[in-house]
Amino acid sequence: MAKLAHYHNLFPALRDFVSLGKPVWGTCAGLIFLANEATGQKLGGQELIGGLDCTVHRNFFGSQIQSFETELVVPKLAEQEGGSDRCRGVFIRAPAIIKAGPDVEVLADYTVPLDKLRSVASDAEAEEAITDSQGKVIVAVRQGNILGTAFHPELTSDIRWHSYFLKMRKASDETSLECLDLSNQNSYYPLGRRPFDLPIFE
Repeated sequence: MAKLAHYHNLFPALRDFVSLGKPVWGTCAGLIFLANEATGQKLGGQELIGGLDCTVHRNFFGSQIQSFETELVVPKLAEQEGGSDRCRGVFIRAPAIIKAGPDVEVLADYTVPLDKLRSVASDAEAEEAITDSQGKVIVAVRQGNILGTAFHPELTSDIRWHSYFLKMRKASDETSLECLDLSNQNSYYPLGRRPFDLPIFE
């Protein structure tokens, strides 16, 4: 993403878009892209858009084969969008936020199991961060117009994260938007099925 943005000279426009207050949602790699700082990078690092006052560990949870699913406690999401105070988190070669500024609202965190601490904390900075936070890392945040998730809400049937984001858009420009509930497929698609059968997890 950074290489393409640099090659096509997109960084100035992307930074302007974020600074204008337009709602922006960074998921997984997008969360890294929006952070002011990133650790755990490859040699030479990468350029970031910034705007989100946090430090993201780029590959905190390890390699692709260490991807996982878990249940997250999300009381603030439930308060605004209703439903359960828990949601399914799908983490795919995922980052984690190890430091967050005072203006960053934490929407979800994850307690790293003790038996996984050594494998996920791949450097001293990450290990120190999760030790200081009693084994927890931040996995969802909001700061003003920026929403960031280390996991993939689009791979679950829970539409509340998308609804939450659309309401951020509505608040910024009063455009009327809503998230359609496609659990009853016949209510929207006349043929009774989504146009693409994605691997959506209940």
